[in-house]
Amino acid sequence: MADAQVISDHWGKGDVFARILEAMERAGINPATVTIEELAPVDHFHARGFPATIELADVLPIKEGDRLVDIGCGIGGPARYLAKRFRCHVDGIDITAPFVDAGNRLSELVGMTGMVEFRHGDGQKLPYADDSFGGGYSQHVTMNVPNRDLFFEEAFRVLEPGAFFALTEHGLGEVGELHHPVPWSEDGSGSYLMRPANTVACLERAGFEKVEVTDTGERYLAGYKAAIELAETGTAPVFGVHILLGKLALQIVRNAARNIEERRTHPVQIVCYKPK
Repeated sequence: MADAQVISDHWGKGDVFARILEAMERAGINPATVTIEELAPVDHFHARGFPATIELADVLPIKEGDRLVDIGCGIGGPARYLAKRFRCHVDGIDITAPFVDAGNRLSELVGMTGMVEFRHGDGQKLPYADDSFGGGYSQHVTMNVPNRDLFFEEAFRVLEPGAFFALTEHGLGEVGELHHPVPWSEDGSGSYLMRPANTVACLERAGFEKVEVTDTGERYLAGYKAAIELAETGTAPVFGVHILLGKLALQIVRNAARNIEERRTHPVQIVCYKPK
């Protein structure tokens, strides 16, 4: 539980929903009429945000009526986007209680409580029955997972035969230690990066097959550099993920870019399947 608390405390500082509402008001966004597109700059709280979610969705075989699981759902932006785009249902789980609370309240604002549902819990012990989902995904979560084998075994267990599982992560690079702070850890605590090849080996041990790895480093580096330029020129939007990253936001993004450039991290997208 010590690891879980460290990770939860890192991500969920204070009243997350109140911070989002305050930023919405500053940006001139009306909570009574807000759309999932207007929420997208904040609620896709992972590397490259909304564009990365769209790219992942474009390669997933999601069908109307599917039930999906989002392991490490954050405040729910990807789940809401997929549910609306594919007319499916998404169950999300996250270790950070303030994120779960904010996610459910944001879903209420956009009228999607019947299509998405978020609960507090640990991806290493999923509260779902075997063979429950037609697909699953985890965006930039595994960097904080201490037992990668158990995490993937649980994902495998709750997926139906033939279901897909997708993940994006910053893998461990080939050169030296990371520069901190980074988005998932201020000082290295609660950080469990793994070489992409070792992640693939974990997936295969869990039983997944047809594992396809896409190198996303250049895309993420370009995204980080664009965010740095906006911040340094004072043109960053009022409503953005920096409101969740806090006062270290610019330093975090600079380090994230530097770690990729120096091959200390290796971002990847992975899609695989549970055998039929």
